[in-house]
Amino acid sequence: MEILSSLQKDGRATMTEVASHVGLSLSACHRRFRDLETEGVIRGFRADLDLDLLGLPFEALVFVTMKSGDQRSVADFEAGVTEISNIVQAQRLFGEPDYQLYVAAQSKQHFQELYDRELSSLPGVRRLTSTLIMKTVVTHHAPI
Repeated sequence: MEILSSLQKDGRATMTEVASHVGLSLSACHRRFRDLETEGVIRGFRADLDLDLLGLPFEALVFVTMKSGDQRSVADFEAGVTEISNIVQAQRLFGEPDYQLYVAAQSKQHFQELYDRELSSLPGVRRLTSTLIMKTVVTHHAPI
């Protein structure tokens, strides 16, 4: 778990730095890292992007209630969600609402256009509600 914690803090750390931090030899650390990748615990590495600097400072959570929860409706909706680049993250939820979408937009006007033209026309949507993000307090917190 120390390897994972170390990588969550600095995904660009070299294997030598991680091994030193967790108190393992380089070969043992590398072997454990490969095992974690093979097991699917480590799924990959990504850049943590600053949405403000990318010109997408307007962030909202959109809650989606579906008309139906059948397999076809869910598949069509999820396929549609993956086509909208402003949806940074989408999660299927237990209970109501059915989905939570994290949307980043250029402005309030841009968000309104996304909401009216793209989000509301996703397959199977019965109702959308949204709330604006005031401030992000925790990002990518390691649960270990």
